[in-house]
Amino acid sequence: MANLFHLTRAGVSVLIETSAATPNIVHWGRELVGTIDETSLLSAIQEPTPHCDFDDPQLVGIWRENARGFLGAPSIIGSRDGLDFSQHFSLRDVNQISDFEIEFISIDADAELEVSVRVSLLPSGLLELQQSITNLGLNDFKLDSLTTWLPLPDYVAEQLDFTGRWMNERQPQRKQIQSGTWLREGREGRSGHDFTLIEFALAKGTSFENGEAWGVSLAWSGNSRHLIERTPIGRTSIGAGELLLAGEVILGKEETYAAPKVIAVYSSEGLDGASHRLHVQQRSRANHPTNIRPRPVTLNVWEAVYFDHDYAKLAELADAAAKIGVERFVLDDGWFGARRHDRAGLGDWVVSADVWPEGLGKLVDKVKSVGLEFGLWFEGEMVNADSDLYRAHPDWILHSGGRVPPEFRTQQVLDLAHPGAFEHVFNQVNAILSEYDIAYIKWDHNRVLTEASHLGQAAVRKQVHAIYRMFDQLKAAHPGLEIESCASGGGRIDLGMVEHADRFWTSDNNDALERQSINRYTSIVIPPEMLGTHIGPTKAHSTGRTHSHTFRAVTALWGHAGLEWDLTEASESELELLKGWADYYKAKRGLLHSGRTVRGDQTEIESQTYGVVAHDGSEAVYMYAALRPSEFSRPANIRLTGLDADATYEVKLVEPAGAANAMQMLPPKWYAGVRMSGGLLAAMGLRAPVLRPEQAILIEAKRVG
Repeated sequence: MANLFHLTRAGVSVLIETSAATPNIVHWGRELVGTIDETSLLSAIQEPTPHCDFDDPQLVGIWRENARGFLGAPSIIGSRDGLDFSQHFSLRDVNQISDFEIEFISIDADAELEVSVRVSLLPSGLLELQQSITNLGLNDFKLDSLTTWLPLPDYVAEQLDFTGRWMNERQPQRKQIQSGTWLREGREGRSGHDFTLIEFALAKGTSFENGEAWGVSLAWSGNSRHLIERTPIGRTSIGAGELLLAGEVILGKEETYAAPKVIAVYSSEGLDGASHRLHVQQRSRANHPTNIRPRPVTLNVWEAVYFDHDYAKLAELADAAAKIGVERFVLDDGWFGARRHDRAGLGDWVVSADVWPEGLGKLVDKVKSVGLEFGLWFEGEMVNADSDLYRAHPDWILHSGGRVPPEFRTQQVLDLAHPGAFEHVFNQVNAILSEYDIAYIKWDHNRVLTEASHLGQAAVRKQVHAIYRMFDQLKAAHPGLEIESCASGGGRIDLGMVEHADRFWTSDNNDALERQSINRYTSIVIPPEMLGTHIGPTKAHSTGRTHSHTFRAVTALWGHAGLEWDLTEASESELELLKGWADYYKAKRGLLHSGRTVRGDQTEIESQTYGVVAHDGSEAVYMYAALRPSEFSRPANIRLTGLDADATYEVKLVEPAGAANAMQMLPPKWYAGVRMSGGLLAAMGLRAPVLRPEQAILIEAKRVG
C-alpha cells in the first residue's frame, strides 16, 4: 500500500501520508509542483524530541487520538458508559476513487469502532470532507462529537469569523491567533443569526485582494461548532463539526453516524479568491437557480400591507409592480387560518375564509394577468397555541419532560420527526400548491429551538433532516417550484441549505446602510444571486432611518433584487426611477449573477467598493458607496480591481436609479468616460466624488482594446 497521496487541482494541493497506519494530512494549501520524495517528506515532518516530552514523537493523523500522544482536541469524543473512551485506529482500507477523491477506512478492534473519511478535491479547488463512525460492538456507543480537522501552516497569524443578531447578521470579527482553542458554537437548532458561516485563518495582513486564507464551513443547518486550535507545541489547526446534544447520537450495533460535510477553501488571492472558489462550486450544481432561469425581480408585500390583506389594495400593488418591470409578486404572512396578527394561526395552512372568502384564486389570477408569477409565505415548522393544530395535537411540539417550552414570538416548534406532524404540514402545503398556480414559496423560521426533543431524546439533527426532506418532497411534487429560506431574515443561511433552497432572505433589515455590510460579508460564501436584496421604503421600517431612492436602489442591485415597499405610495418620478433600475438589473443580471465578485481594499473605512467582473474580463460593474463622512475633503481613489491588466477599458458613471447626492461644485471629469488599462485602474484608480454620507454610485467598465 502506498504511503503518500497527492491530490492537486485548480491551484490547490492536499498531501496525505499514512506511514503510521493512519491518514495524516500534512499539507493543504498552495499547489505543490514537481516530484515529492516520500522518504524525504517523512524526514522533513518528523518532530524533534525536546526535554520533558514523549520519547518517540508520533504522527498523529486525522483522528487525533490521545492514544497516539496527542494532547489537543480529539476528533472523536464518546464512550460505552465510560468504556472505550480512548481509541487507537489502524488503517484498514484506502479507496482511490479518482485522481481527486480518496477514502480512508480505519478500525479499532478493541473499541469495536470503524471510522472513515472521504477527501474530495472539487473542480473549484474546494476541499470537501465527510466523516463517519460505525459501531461494530454489541453495546451502544454514545457519540458526543465528531470534528473534522485540517492542518494550518505555522505562519498563520490571524482569524476571521462572523457574529451577528437579528437585523445585523454576519458582522466580521478579526483577532490574532493565540495558544488555546477558539470555539464558535451555535445552539439555536438552526444555523442562526450568529452562525459564523465560515471560519477563516489568515496569513498576517491578508486582505480582500491579497494574501493567503484558509477557511472551513459546515454544510449544515442545525447546531454547529467551528474551531481554531494552537497547541503548546506550536502547531495550529482548524476544524468544524455538528454540535451534538447529550444523547443525540447513540449508535447500536452496525449503526453509522455520517457527519455533515465540511467545506474547506484555500486562497492565495485574499478573501476575494476564497469567495470566488465558493461561488464557482455552487454555480456548478445542476440545481443552482441561475442554471435554471434568470432571477426575477421580486416584490414582497410584507412591508406594504403587513396583516391587512385587502384584494383591492393588493391588486393595485400588482398593477404598479407590473408597470415598473417586477416579475414576481409574493403574498406574505396573514392569508391563512386565524392569522390576523402574529399570535395565532400558525399550523393551520388553509386559506382564511374571513379574509379570502372566495379563496386566493382571484388574487392569483389578477397577479398572473398582469404578467407576474405568484408566490406565497409559509412558516411550516412552527405552531401557535391559538391554532386548530395545537388544540388537536399539543404533543406534536418539540418538548421534554412533559414541559411546554417558553414561547418565542408566541410560537412553538413542531416536531417534524413525528410522522403525523410532518404529514400534516406537507399535506396542507401540498394542497395549497396543488390548488393554485404558485411558482415560489417563502418559508420562514422565526423561532429558535429549545428543549428540542423527540420522544424524550435530543432531536435537532432529526429536525434538520426533516426540513431538508420537506423541501425536497415539495419540489418533487411541484416541478419548477422555488423555495426561499427565511429565518427571521438571515437566521438559516448555510452551505447545507444551499442544496435544498433557491434563495435566502439575507436579513429582515432593509435599511440600505446596514445592508451594505450584511450583503458584503454574506456574499463571501453565498453567491449574490441566492441572496434577496430589496429596495425598502424611503423611511426604513427596521431603523427609522431615511435614505434616498438612489442609495437604496444601488445597494439592492447586488443580489437577487426586489422590492419591499408600498408602491402605491411612490410618486410618478420614483416609479420612473424604479423602472429604470429594474430594466438595468434585467440587462445586467447575467453578469451580476455569474461574474467574479471583487470587494477591493480601501484605505478609508468610510467608503467601500464592490463589483462583479465577467470571467473573460470583457466588462464589469462596480459600486462605490460613501458610508460616513470622509476624514479628508477629497476621499481616497476608487480602485477598480479584477480587470484584465493588459486590456483597455471604457469607464463611465451610470445612473439607472438617479443621481447620488454630492457635496461638490464640479464632479470628477471621468464621469463622462475615460479609457484606461485594467492595470492602471487597479493600481491607481479614479478620483472619488465627494458624496454625502449614505450615498452610492455605479461605475461600468467595458473592454475596448
